[in-house]
Amino acid sequence: MIRYAKLSDAKAIADIYNEYILHSVATFETEAVSEDEMRRRIADISSQFPYLVFEKDGQVVGYAYAHLWQERAAYCHTWETTVYVSSSSARQGIGRLLMSRLIEECRKSDCHVLIACITHGNESSYALHRKLGFKQVAFFEKVGTKFGKRLDVTDWELILRP
Repeated sequence: MIRYAKLSDAKAIADIYNEYILHSVATFETEAVSEDEMRRRIADISSQFPYLVFEKDGQVVGYAYAHLWQERAAYCHTWETTVYVSSSSARQGIGRLLMSRLIEECRKSDCHVLIACITHGNESSYALHRKLGFKQVAFFEKVGTKFGKRLDVTDWELILRP
């Protein structure tokens, strides 16, 4: 079931995200996020943008949200997307369901363009975004460093309204 995130989801969301922080290059954060910090982030983001969770058997197993892509006023109609699914629920279509609903929610708002920033080589994320209509529009070389490796990033774009 997809629903809007609640502050009480902070622990489950932090647990999912921290797995990625500590064991992957899907995010460039390097320190685990506390439940309190995640609660603050959820409150901040969900006050202005869609923030969704996927609940399965009473447990949050994935989440997706949109937020400003850049801070400058001229970018106010361009939002960045984020989606994470717990490793125990990966490859079950939950990410696609969350992103499809997120795109719907963004279409209902004042958003015109969505951007997804994906670490180069994340083939499953590439495939998901392609299926949803995103197109790769940028490639940035060696812009991040994690686990002693220099990492590239690709930006993907979905134009909701011309």
